[in-house]
Amino acid sequence: MAIQRMDNVLIVVDDLDAVIAFFVELGMELEGKGPLDWRGAERVVGLTDVQQDVAMLRVPGGNGRIELAKFHQPAVITPEPKDAPANTLGIRRVMFAVDDIDDTIARVRAHGAELVGTVEQYENMFRLCYVRGPEGIIVGLAEQID
Repeated sequence: MAIQRMDNVLIVVDDLDAVIAFFVELGMELEGKGPLDWRGAERVVGLTDVQQDVAMLRVPGGNGRIELAKFHQPAVITPEPKDAPANTLGIRRVMFAVDDIDDTIARVRAHGAELVGTVEQYENMFRLCYVRGPEGIIVGLAEQID
């Protein structure tokens, strides 16, 4: 038995439209958005009386997805600290390979994103950075150096 693929990563958000716009600006494609009215989801996640909107975004070409969820009910729980640093336990970031890191940073800044640190070069292989987007979501960017 082997894993077939990583299907998606879930990010719970408050401002669904702002986070969708951020990921679309990164280059992801919106597959769909709407309410999730499947009661089986409550049993899967172990919550009751769930009311949520979801959006699914995919990497162009279909190799990876991010699912966004906005819970209307039950109330969301806000983590502390809000803008957690990279050494906080749990999932800290998702990373994308990009063609042009400088262009990508410039485009996402229009959606409120800011560099977490600096753009750095790893040997003669990659330029790397973290950006913090809407709702404190950290996205890693990697540009391969030819």
